[in-house]
Amino acid sequence: MPGTNAREAARTVTGSLEHFPYLPELPARGPGADMIGRTAGLLVELYARLEPSGWRVGDAPGRDTRRARSWLGEDLDALEEFTQGYTGALKVSAVGPWTLAASLERRGGEAMLGDAGACRYLAESLAEGLRAHLAEVRRRVPGARPVLQLDEPSLTAVLLGRVPTASGYRTHPAVDRGVAEGALRQVVEAARDAAGGPEPGQEIPVVVHSCAPGVPFGLLRRAGATGISFDLSLLTERDDEAVGEAVEAGTALFAGAVPAVEPDSRALSDPAGSVMGVRMLWRRLGLSPKLLARSVVVTPACGLAGASPAYARAALAHCVRAARSLVNDPE
Repeated sequence: MPGTNAREAARTVTGSLEHFPYLPELPARGPGADMIGRTAGLLVELYARLEPSGWRVGDAPGRDTRRARSWLGEDLDALEEFTQGYTGALKVSAVGPWTLAASLERRGGEAMLGDAGACRYLAESLAEGLRAHLAEVRRRVPGARPVLQLDEPSLTAVLLGRVPTASGYRTHPAVDRGVAEGALRQVVEAARDAAGGPEPGQEIPVVVHSCAPGVPFGLLRRAGATGISFDLSLLTERDDEAVGEAVEAGTALFAGAVPAVEPDSRALSDPAGSVMGVRMLWRRLGLSPKLLARSVVVTPACGLAGASPAYARAALAHCVRAARSLVNDPE
């Protein structure tokens, strides 16, 4: 979300999304509130500090780690205030293991992605950190059913060997798809079982988000993702088979159908038009229109941090109206 006021962001989110609010992130506050720094603050026995080149692992928690944890605590305080008595789904987000590995530097300045052992340790640390974070969310909002979103915008680049080295002259080798799937599965399973789930025997759903082209739907589904979040405008007909298989397997689609920044004054004028791409996808796949309401969540194409506060509020309300149009007129 845009801005720096945690209470205002929590008020906007809970007021706009009555049935599916989320814990806002406010990167405009600075280092530690950004997506990498925020998730680095969740890691267990692994710490990060901010260098001119980016976030780098260190030996002990320093002021950057403390600041990241302080921002998160402030966000949780605000969420708790505006969710008193709330029961229902509540989404929280963290960076996934491969985007984190591509973004966090080792002591020498190269990304952790270049060291297989470091990647394994990072995934373990993230899994433990997410267990604790989800337990804290449940403690603060007892009636909530947490849904975890893992942000993986760099995953496709990791799989294709397109992540540049520190020098910029080379790229890191592509990560084996089986290895990538295994690390994701480890984090997904740890999150699902966090604190025994919201109720005995009930697992925490995990959604994986990527706003990059070429989302690996099959890999994410095999890794155990309950839902896959993507920018609808980047889908091509080459993705149809993988998307269809995901839907038939019961995977939810978080369709990024609403622009994340305001393109023009007409962007939010037609809720039904915003989800026309979803309807067209359904027709191409030959899926029953009745599946739409059960299979699709309408979202912004990506985070709203680059939008104006007014547009962010309007975009969230528009998502609700667009989703309602799919329910009322799935054809």
